[in-house]
Amino acid sequence: MRRDSIFYKLFQQCPTLLFELLTYPPSDANLYRFDSVAVKEPKFEIDGVFLPPENEGAGVVYFCEVQFQKDEQLYERLFAESSLYFYRNRARFSDWQAVIIYPTRSIEQSDIHPHRTLLNGNQVHRVYLDELGDIRSLPLWVALMVLTTLEESQAPEEARYLLTRTHQEVPSTSTQAIIEMVTTIMVYKFTQLSRTEVESMLGITLQQTRVYQEIKEEGIQQGRLSEAANLIIRLITKRMGQKLSDEIVARISGLPLPVLEDLSEALLDFTSLADLQVWLDEVSASC
Repeated sequence: MRRDSIFYKLFQQCPTLLFELLTYPPSDANLYRFDSVAVKEPKFEIDGVFLPPENEGAGVVYFCEVQFQKDEQLYERLFAESSLYFYRNRARFSDWQAVIIYPTRSIEQSDIHPHRTLLNGNQVHRVYLDELGDIRSLPLWVALMVLTTLEESQAPEEARYLLTRTHQEVPSTSTQAIIEMVTTIMVYKFTQLSRTEVESMLGITLQQTRVYQEIKEEGIQQGRLSEAANLIIRLITKRMGQKLSDEIVARISGLPLPVLEDLSEALLDFTSLADLQVWLDEVSASC
């Protein structure tokens, strides 16, 4: 399941979401903007960076890491990335904070002793989604985070509940963004189901959501996977200037619709077939 892209979209839609997870959020949390940055020399990829408003002088920068797989060097990498980025941009920020979001404590790095000072202080915040409480009692956007962690047996009922709650609590002008997030999460979670089956599960029409409309606008009728895959294959072939191997074609053709949508965006950054191979391997590892 490609949770990185889901959380990226969650933070894009609701930048203040990160601060709802913290006991002491900044007073100007509603002014922060979300971004994803690359730190060079060496090159690091930071999942999310929350930048303070620029018109209020040096502020606190927040680094966010969404970690759904065990990584025994996560803290080494995260603190190196954060420190280097803070160093490179020292004039812009007065301080830094880091937030690591886990589905459960069991995913956390085993050996945390070398980082005890940071982890036991007030600069690093570890959030365990399964410890936030009943999904139905959480703020709506936080509940969407927890929805990504639920078992398939529990997820449909809670997804329907969140859709109902969205219509009750959220202004009509803002409901579409939440509906799209719920449907995207469920399509990722139930990749073995057809579009019609997911529609029936949620009681909505997925063709009305942006995740399907964007692909349909590219000439793909009714979300047919084969046409979506063929379009992506043609785009990559044209960009790389060479024919893809049968193995690569087969791997792309086997991707679910939302992952093909991610690939259509990611391919713009590919400079070689090796980049495509790495991307496909990461998808396989995260599913």
